[in-house]
Amino acid sequence: MMIFRPYEVGPIRPPSEAGSLLIRATRNCPWNKCEFCPTYKQVQFEKRSVGDILRDIDRAAAYHGDRFQTAFLQDANSLIMKTPDLVKAISHLKEKFPSIRRVTSYARARTVARKTVEELKQLHEAGLSRLHIGLESGYDALLEYMKKGVTSELAIEAGQKVKRSGISLCFYVVLGLGGRLKLEEEETWRKHALETARVLNAVDPDYTRVRTLTIKGDMPLYEKLLSGEFEKASDAELVKEEELLIENLEVTSRFVSDHSTNVLMDVRGKLPEDKEHMLSIIKRYLELSVEEQLNFRLGTLFRVLGYAPNYLTFNEFFNPSKRQQMTAVIEDMEAREPGSARRLVERLNMMLI
Repeated sequence: MMIFRPYEVGPIRPPSEAGSLLIRATRNCPWNKCEFCPTYKQVQFEKRSVGDILRDIDRAAAYHGDRFQTAFLQDANSLIMKTPDLVKAISHLKEKFPSIRRVTSYARARTVARKTVEELKQLHEAGLSRLHIGLESGYDALLEYMKKGVTSELAIEAGQKVKRSGISLCFYVVLGLGGRLKLEEEETWRKHALETARVLNAVDPDYTRVRTLTIKGDMPLYEKLLSGEFEKASDAELVKEEELLIENLEVTSRFVSDHSTNVLMDVRGKLPEDKEHMLSIIKRYLELSVEEQLNFRLGTLFRVLGYAPNYLTFNEFFNPSKRQQMTAVIEDMEAREPGSARRLVERLNMMLI
């Protein structure tokens, strides 16, 4: 359902910003070449004028009143704005919404790396609290394959600058990004996990948020999937990759699994304190049969979409009554159309991005 607002709002924001005031500082993405991303593909990037941004902030204040605690600056890379212009926008936002305690934005690592630490400190002093940056992977060959437009060393440089500025940093990692590829004659999933851990260890972001690769028809990667050049990883392979990543992390950050595309949203916590607990959940999952893994995944997707029966947590899967209800649903589906449960999982996954 469309919601009318007397100011401009972009198409996406992080799940953690669901309750935030959304202010559009730029339109779309200046890079817009990533193979795995469906957003902004048919539209051009535009910088909005500072005057337009300030007027939108004024309209938002008149419409909502001072009722927000958090705000998110859209779209994909607000930091491409000149630092004085972005400082002016953030300062005006804080003036019009005195209750706002956190201002966040997406940013590209390449753009952040071009800023000086002093510029980032100016933004922090104006009120910029956190930057969400798509690391995706620390494996350079995979970044090149996916046309990310950055290298791991550039991501490290950008991340370290953000940390030195005092701005909170959230890096995003895409589980399964390499599928079953063998780049450089190696199993890409292993290099993806190990090299990503290397970058995260070098930066120690405040948050590491994991997403799982889901391929839709409006992604450039979709053609490679159809041709057979790219093959997706299974749920168990995704979880093994996540296990290797976590085993090799030496950080003091929070590991967050807050997206429904992830197989195990229960794998989250503060590192290093919760590492063993997180790995224990993964170990328990990998001990399940293929049929049990499918049962659990369909049950978690049912929860997200409001269907019953479902599993709220991984532990609920081990409730015999709940599992039997889900088993009965799958048996009925398979009796009518073999393979339909797995196909339904694929369809529901695609609804979540």
